[in-house]
Amino acid sequence: MGEEKCEEELDLDLFSGNKHGMQDVLWSLLYGVGETRTRAAREIRRLTKTSSKSRAYLAAGGVIGPLVSMLKSEDAEAQEAALLALLNLAVRNERNKVKIVKAGAIPILVDFMQSENANLRESAAAAILTLSASSVNKVIIGASGATPLLVEMLTSGSPQGKVDAVMALYNLSTCQENLLPILASGAIPPLIMLLKSCKKSSKLAEKNCALLESFSAFDEGRTAIAKEDGGILALVEAIEEGSLQSREHSVGALLTMCQSSRCKYREAILKEGVIPGLLELTVQGTPKAQQKARTLLQLLRESPPPTRTNSASAVIESIVYDIAAHVDGAEKGTETARKMLTEMVQRSMEQSMRHLQQRALVCMPTDISRSKCLAKLQSNDEILR
Repeated sequence: MGEEKCEEELDLDLFSGNKHGMQDVLWSLLYGVGETRTRAAREIRRLTKTSSKSRAYLAAGGVIGPLVSMLKSEDAEAQEAALLALLNLAVRNERNKVKIVKAGAIPILVDFMQSENANLRESAAAAILTLSASSVNKVIIGASGATPLLVEMLTSGSPQGKVDAVMALYNLSTCQENLLPILASGAIPPLIMLLKSCKKSSKLAEKNCALLESFSAFDEGRTAIAKEDGGILALVEAIEEGSLQSREHSVGALLTMCQSSRCKYREAILKEGVIPGLLELTVQGTPKAQQKARTLLQLLRESPPPTRTNSASAVIESIVYDIAAHVDGAEKGTETARKMLTEMVQRSMEQSMRHLQQRALVCMPTDISRSKCLAKLQSNDEILR
């Protein structure tokens, strides 16, 4: 609280050379008219682009209310200047985010998202994305009518507009009250379509998979994912190609589906070739992803999972043989299972060797020692191969 108070009462001396300029901008915005206010809004945008001190000082000086009022102007240039100034004021400033929403910006931004002007629509979506990062604002934005418009932007927006829409929906989804309204807006088909086309290791894919995992907690969400053409396959591909977070969310979504109704979803998940990705995940995923992958592998067995097991490796081996036999038949399944387990062990050994090499390079005090150690490890690696 003390730190926030200091920001609110920043001394003008902190801005030295900008002192008089910032005072002029404040005066022009608060008391100017027409083009004078538009120029002031543009200058506020410039001053707050990279300066956190300028964001705090100008907001404390009272610019947020007048800028929100400018959003209602019939002058398109004034609207755009005010919107972009507010967007910069909100970046990395929790207090300003809350102030902007309290000043009544959200209903106006929702109107902008229905504009025929594509630039205005996408600037409004970017502003909602930034404002939705504040936990205080999530419920207000969720109840404002913005959700269906963000879902619509998943298909109609520019590439950047689609990214902003996914990120904004993710922010809103972290508030439990917003999940069902987002789901009811028909978010899953466009999210699946985006996941199928985007790079699985991207931030976009991470937030997308996180949304799908959240929606899998609801029967409507599970049904929509399974019903969508390529829906389960997109999650399987994210398990194989995604970042650590994408893989964790994707396996979480499939696990929730299978746990909700093994009979309903087991065959659909198996059909998409999920087993190699799950086996790799038991070795290379995050701790949560590894546990989820092992649990899902048990659920995908031909027979129900045992209540007690001797060891994790024995369970995985048993699961692989069961599934391979189901897919390829008993004789060929044994060969397939052996191959899959061999590849899994090889990946595990290679990963362990990489970790040993990295630790050796960090620990060795001299370049000569490091070289000797690395040569020995490489020699051992050749033996392992």
